[in-house]
Amino acid sequence: MRPLPLEKHLNLLVGTETADDAGVYQISEQMALVQTVDFITPIVDDPYLFGQIAAANSLSDVYAMGGKPLTALNVVGFPRLSLNLSVLTEILRGGLDKIHEAGAVVLGGHTVDDAELKYGLAVTGTVHPKKIVTNKGAEKGDVLILTKSLGTGIISTANKAGMADAGFLQRAIDSMVRLNDIASEAMNKWGPHACTDITGFGLLGHAAEMAKGCGLSFRFFYSDLPILAGTKEYAAQGMVPGGAYCNQDHFGPEIFISAKVPEAERIILFDPQTSGGLLIALPRSPGEKLLGNLQAKGIQEASIIGEVIQREKNLISVE
Repeated sequence: MRPLPLEKHLNLLVGTETADDAGVYQISEQMALVQTVDFITPIVDDPYLFGQIAAANSLSDVYAMGGKPLTALNVVGFPRLSLNLSVLTEILRGGLDKIHEAGAVVLGGHTVDDAELKYGLAVTGTVHPKKIVTNKGAEKGDVLILTKSLGTGIISTANKAGMADAGFLQRAIDSMVRLNDIASEAMNKWGPHACTDITGFGLLGHAAEMAKGCGLSFRFFYSDLPILAGTKEYAAQGMVPGGAYCNQDHFGPEIFISAKVPEAERIILFDPQTSGGLLIALPRSPGEKLLGNLQAKGIQEASIIGEVIQREKNLISVE
């Protein structure tokens, strides 16, 4: 997209300048629209669960902006010659149930015949123009809170290879189908400076975009990262999605990882997540209160995983 001109408009509050999670367009003094689109290929065999995961993944972008989903359109690529249409019905049923859980409604959608199955949503949400949470407002001294455990990409890869423990896989699925609505609502009460959701670029990729946006650096503490059970073992066995290595190649030059972090586990930091958690930056005192609030609401894995520091040579350091 670099050769293309950036969109400029009086009502365009958030565009593509900082690779934020969604675009925001103001329609009145009290309301702005949050708009996003995302779709994925299957990472589980059950079509209903796949629909739930894909929908939760798409809805997450609105929550990351501090907004609430309003409407959704289904986006589908379906191989009609190789799969029964009942599979598509169950995918859409899973998505519909998750959309309803979010308090939004489905307006329709678009389906094309495709050799590879894909499903996701175009989502429109709302947010007050003065309460938008972008990925560029972090300030020096902020703590960084992550609301879901890492490792969904690696565990999904182990599952595709037929090597995933049923218990480990179920924990990953439970995480991926869970909306970020509770985390977003709790975040909004404590004055967040910045937020993004952790998806395809992995923790360090999305964190790097946040750090660039605010002109500062982030320091993470590896021992404080919430990581799904089984992730470290599968990473050591090479059960790693190709996207993790792409993320490592792209973002790695701007990242320092201490020798204290085991070599085999470093790739977890770049693991592309599906329907991952929110990464939230806010001052320490409200951050600690937010953390307690999240855990009281059942988000037990929520953790303070790092801090925002002055700009250094590396955008991100992991100790």
